[in-house]
Amino acid sequence: MNFRAVRAIYVFEMSRTARTLLQSIVSPVLSISLYFIVFGAAIGSRIPQIEGVSYGAFLVPGLIMLMLLTQSVANASFGIYFPRFTGTIYEILSAPVSAFEIVLGYVGAAATKSLVLGLIILATAGLFVPLRIDHPLWMVAFLLLTAVTFSLLGFIIGIWADGFEKLQVIPMLVITPLTFLGGSFYSIDILPPFWRTVTLFNPVVYLVSGFRWSFYGISDVGVGLSLAMTLLFLALCLAVVWWIFRTGYRLKN
Repeated sequence: MNFRAVRAIYVFEMSRTARTLLQSIVSPVLSISLYFIVFGAAIGSRIPQIEGVSYGAFLVPGLIMLMLLTQSVANASFGIYFPRFTGTIYEILSAPVSAFEIVLGYVGAAATKSLVLGLIILATAGLFVPLRIDHPLWMVAFLLLTAVTFSLLGFIIGIWADGFEKLQVIPMLVITPLTFLGGSFYSIDILPPFWRTVTLFNPVVYLVSGFRWSFYGISDVGVGLSLAMTLLFLALCLAVVWWIFRTGYRLKN
């Protein structure tokens, strides 16, 4: 294991966050604060409790997951796309650095940024609504698994994209709608049976449900199923990344 190479990639990516602090940290936190003000205070006051939890508190896991998914994908996709755009990726590929070490550096940095942002948003949420965390270790586990999984997805998107516009296509047209329709703002139990069944094909449902269970002990699907689906998606992303380096897809040609 070339720890020096992994550290170099990791530190470089983390330093980029420090240079763009307003965009990387401040902007997402302000956006989430607006969600709490609009949904939690204005709309939440007119909605009764959901399974014994106030609507404002019910929103917290979904909003954290919404930001975690989008930021993980954005950080990782831009992180690997920019070296491809400038051509510096060939220096990394020609260096004595394995594919695993490259992925570990870029994905590790993107996941770290998302985790830090998620914890900041969690602390911010405590200023607006009363929070409790029934299963803190499971909360950390779901945070970590989600950040790593979607950072891998962002890494794949960054290699697939051949322009800055494509970096935004999947996050905006796929991930964000799936998150909004995945129970972030409501329980899927309130949906009619047909739409509830359709919603179960949305992978984000399992992420949000499992994460919410770690807070309040309530979930739309079993926590075991949530964990299994998260691990399955992680395995699929790892398989695609392995194939990319195996074939050199958009890296060596």
